[in-house]
Amino acid sequence: MEIELINTGSELLLGRVLNTHQQWLCRRLADLGHTVARQIAVPDTARDIQQAVREALARAEMVIVTGGLGPTSDDITRDLIAQLLGKKLMREEAIIAHIKNYFAARNRPMPANNDVQAMVPEGAVVLPNPNGTAPGLAMAVNPNLFRADGKPAWLVMLPGPPRELRPMFDDSVVPILRREFPQETPFACRTLRTGGVGESAVQEKIQTSLAALVADGLGIGYCARVGQVDVRLTARGPAAGKMVGVAEAVVQRLLQANIYGYDDEEIEQVVVRQLAGKKLTLALAESCTGGAIADRVTNVPGASAVFLGGVVSYANSAKEQLLGVPVETLRQHGAVSEAVAREMAAGAREKFGADFALAVTGIAGPGGGTPEKPAGTVFLALAGASGTAVERKLNLYEREAFKQLTAQQALEMLRQRLAAS
Repeated sequence: MEIELINTGSELLLGRVLNTHQQWLCRRLADLGHTVARQIAVPDTARDIQQAVREALARAEMVIVTGGLGPTSDDITRDLIAQLLGKKLMREEAIIAHIKNYFAARNRPMPANNDVQAMVPEGAVVLPNPNGTAPGLAMAVNPNLFRADGKPAWLVMLPGPPRELRPMFDDSVVPILRREFPQETPFACRTLRTGGVGESAVQEKIQTSLAALVADGLGIGYCARVGQVDVRLTARGPAAGKMVGVAEAVVQRLLQANIYGYDDEEIEQVVVRQLAGKKLTLALAESCTGGAIADRVTNVPGASAVFLGGVVSYANSAKEQLLGVPVETLRQHGAVSEAVAREMAAGAREKFGADFALAVTGIAGPGGGTPEKPAGTVFLALAGASGTAVERKLNLYEREAFKQLTAQQALEMLRQRLAAS
């Protein structure tokens, strides 16, 4: 089966908006056993959108189009595709009711131009959107319109905002995909997420032990991101599930404590779950990360049961006044030091009355470094009942990646401690 992805939006081609749909949808489809054959981004013009859809429908059995379903003048995807397919647009009162309820729940009047979102191409399946106003649309396309082989094809239109597109894909598109294009052979996929070890080292640790399974058809993929490496195991055929299960056991044995989660799990989800399971609490003292650790922790539902609070002590005065770091310690060792990281963690733990406290202090760069402490230097401290541990890292990345990597390392430090206790 061939799938093509079309992302509409002039802002994508101007570099004003990052195209996350391509990465997310391709990965999600791959996890389901389908590979995207082509993906393209096109501007909000009639010629480009219609040409891209026409060409894709001539090749692919499923075409997914994102964006252009909103209420503004540049949201023209719905109208252009209806025109291309020779379909009339019909007003759906159920969509109008949903939009009115959406605005009413937020104590806002519904703008008149939102009416256009209730116009649906004749014969299209409406995909509910509980997270926004634009419904998704799906329709079987007459194979005689564009295809020479007469194969059936489906066209899916999804709204642009990721918070609307992603749940809609999982809730509404995946069932269509499984019903209309069932897998000819069983497919199994498992992703193991690791931290604290590089991509090459991960491969070296596992490739020899998995060689026989690879020869029998096991697929192995590596995806390196800042602070983590994912190992993706796939197989097809009657014994796919068993093969992936055997491979997973091998990877678990070889990587052991470096594995922090599975499939789409984030390390902050794992840490919150660990803390909750042990009925333990956490406090944070952040300097160079600027609140990035707290942001990640509080993105996890249920974090309020374990996260007591944090301090972003960027200035030395904040370290002194809010965390109790002695002036002499700052003067003698400098703000970026093992001694200050240790004092920050101990101060946060005491201030909030937490079981554990993480602290980070470092030089995000590009300036501010010295030969002894170059830009990228960071100290991570973890304070608990058994004492305070400190690690020194050198994270040679630009500022945003530096912050994310440091946050990942701090959470990994805590995860390892919790796993060992």
